[in-house]
Amino acid sequence: MLEEELARIDEKLIERTLMSMTLSRRLFLAATAAFAATRPALAEEPTTHTVEMFTKHPDNKKLRNIFSPRVLRIKAGDTVDFVATEKSHDSVSLEDMIPEGGETWKGKVSKDVSVTLTVPGVYGYKCTPHYSLGMVGLIIVEGEGMMDNVEAARAVKHKGKAKKIFAEIWAEVDEQDLLAM
Repeated sequence: MLEEELARIDEKLIERTLMSMTLSRRLFLAATAAFAATRPALAEEPTTHTVEMFTKHPDNKKLRNIFSPRVLRIKAGDTVDFVATEKSHDSVSLEDMIPEGGETWKGKVSKDVSVTLTVPGVYGYKCTPHYSLGMVGLIIVEGEGMMDNVEAARAVKHKGKAKKIFAEIWAEVDEQDLLAM
């Protein structure tokens, strides 16, 4: 009699375990489906990009007073962290190279600065102490209106070596088709 009772308890335990496993499997499948449905939204989460400021680039000592990378393409809402890896550099937006309504920034020398760019278009920037030495860069923010200030930004006149470096940057943008939608 005891053995029969134990067998019935074992059967009920097995039955409950199987039912729990079935519910757990259903719950797992439902959770997986819910995650998959939200995954495209997760892919659109803002990203943080890093631009380093160097006196001498660590990989190529011939490159002096440089932002790395000097060209960056990002999505609207992304953040760019300018990191002062070496002293005496800053990052400042170039007034004539910002889309209408776009964010501007003015970092302090030897200090990191972050900017979140929400307005599509091209953003030119410089290192104030080394602008004439060609320490400049460009950020392309994707989205509707991305091309609105491209021609105006290309037309900006720069001084010293900045003129040559911006010509190289625009050539890089064209070669890599970075303005393609």
